[in-house]
Amino acid sequence: MPIYNPPLGEINAGEVRRYAGLRQSPFDPELIREACDEARLLAIPGGNYEIYDYDCLTGSVPGIGLTLEGESIRRHLADCCCIVLMAVTVGGAIEQAVTNSFADGRYAYSVLLDAAATQAVEQTADAVEKEIGRLAERMGLMPRWRFSPGYGDWPLTAQRDVARYAGCEKIGVSLTESLMLMPRKSVTAVVGLGMKEESCGKKEHNCSECGKIDCPARRAVNK
Repeated sequence: MPIYNPPLGEINAGEVRRYAGLRQSPFDPELIREACDEARLLAIPGGNYEIYDYDCLTGSVPGIGLTLEGESIRRHLADCCCIVLMAVTVGGAIEQAVTNSFADGRYAYSVLLDAAATQAVEQTADAVEKEIGRLAERMGLMPRWRFSPGYGDWPLTAQRDVARYAGCEKIGVSLTESLMLMPRKSVTAVVGLGMKEESCGKKEHNCSECGKIDCPARRAVNK
């Protein structure tokens, strides 16, 4: 697929507070706004995705000889006939700005800028996911929400194959030996495509159903 460069909208200050863990903490609104503005200025959104046939009975992707391991990912992709492997990034400049701010002693600002960068990459991932949704519509299929290596019991080691077959190199993203994406503000994921039936319609992500309880983006779950 061609590289997709979605426009970046306004960085949401409320989401920045959430990613920074500042929901209940008093913080200078102007400092948050400064971080949001700088993140939007420095971020260079880019994404790539590749579509593959998928055998939901075996969890395999025959065209590339890949099998998806883990009950959570297999359950998530139940009844899907295709998967889309996607990768997005907002580049390395914003990451360097976070490092520089910390080195300059602007510790609070560096935390806020890092959170704003996270919101920017999530916004970029959302935009690519919507593009995949339009592709699915043309194919007469329905997309599932994106699911990344490390969620549930889908092992983080799957990152190697996802990064490779999502075409990470096309957008300047690489993988370290410790399975960290570089630049850090990058995301890989799989989006399942299934038939337009009630049993496999689009399902919104629900934090209460996700096994990744230590996720920094986890929303409050009502017990």
